[in-house]
Amino acid sequence: MGSLRELPNIGAELERRLIAVDIKTAEELKKVGAVNAFMRIKAIYSDACICKFMALEGAVQGIRWHNLSIAKKEELKTLFKTL
Repeated sequence: MGSLRELPNIGAELERRLIAVDIKTAEELKKVGAVNAFMRIKAIYSDACICKFMALEGAVQGIRWHNLSIAKKEELKTLFKTL
């Protein structure tokens, strides 16, 4: 099983938060998806921000979040406002 830290955008802090919500491997994150992972994190951590949300999506896609398409970033921003 791949380590979360092997994924782009996943540093020590985000890794700790993912583990706290019972996502312990890269495969688990990809299976759960960025939206569900973020919702789990947000339920525990009130400071969960849009950058973390985008970081998770980038990690699932295997890219730096800065390289997400403009359309995907806009989609995530809209969704973030509803969570």
